Amino acid sequence: MRPTMLIIAAVVLGVGSTAASAQSWRPPTDAERCPSKWGAGDQRGSGNLMKPEAVLRAARLIRTGEVIELGQVLHGSMPFFGPRIFNMQVKRTNMLPESNRRWSNEEVVTTELGQVGTQIDGFAHQTIGNGLYNCFKLEDTATRNGFTKLGIENAGALMTRGVLIDVAAAKNVEMLGETYEITVQDLQDALKRENVALQPGDGVIINTGWGRLWGKDNVRYMKTEPGIGIAAAEWLIRQDPMLVGSDNWGVEVVHNPDPQLNEPVHQIMLVVHGVHLLESLKLDELAAKRAYEFAFMVQPLKIQGATGSTVAPVAIR
Repeated sequence: MRPTMLIIAAVVLGVGSTAASAQSWRPPTDAERCPSKWGAGDQRGSGNLMKPEAVLRAARLIRTGEVIELGQVLHGSMPFFGPRIFNMQVKRTNMLPESNRRWSNEEVVTTELGQVGTQIDGFAHQTIGNGLYNCFKLEDTATRNGFTKLGIENAGALMTRGVLIDVAAAKNVEMLGETYEITVQDLQDALKRENVALQPGDGVIINTGWGRLWGKDNVRYMKTEPGIGIAAAEWLIRQDPMLVGSDNWGVEVVHNPDPQLNEPVHQIMLVVHGVHLLESLKLDELAAKRAYEFAFMVQPLKIQGATGSTVAPVAIR
């Protein structure tokens, strides 16, 4: 693995306060990070771990057939980042004259379909400078109608063993504090408490409790968030996950303890290592049932050239 992190120092404070870390990170050069371990020209990243054996391993975890939905409902009053929107207008499309009086209804939705609600980040979503995952360049791939490389249609259907790392429960709180940085030790402590070990190809799902604010205090939900820091992200990468998700809007701690960095975990995961991020998951039921291991399924919409996709993942036990 190529080194991508420089830790100067780290001091973690209590759960209810900011985790103050004098932690920094230097984006790797193109020569340091490319080609991807999946080969030059690869567009799937950790989606390459989606093999028949991953599906069979997940299927063996299904014992009762219980399905737990992990997606938030989409509507115009959900939390949005910046100027994003979700507007829906109903249309009456057919009022037919035949005796059975069949009428039809549809809707027109105006939204950033790849980046609202519960959604998966594709590799065209983030850059280091003008460089995308596997050193594809913005000027060579970005068009007005989508990206010619790294579009979310390349992700495909993902089914694997899901693991819930309930950091909030391990800290004995309902919700981590604002801007709390989840450390490697936090992740390891939670896994030890759950008696679960990560395996290559897992779908790693982190519960911070921040999702409790969804629809109740959207302003606070979007202002900051607890989440993984640089060291935790690098540790997760070494576990070789298929994807990493959380119940917050960005997976990582915001704002980063280093004021010179802006959401570096997005770059670490998406740009450097090609690992999809799954954001704004609905984890209350999963956490309440202490469902730490399950079959996990998610499939992005096949939007050609898109930076991501709204999704409705499920956990099955």
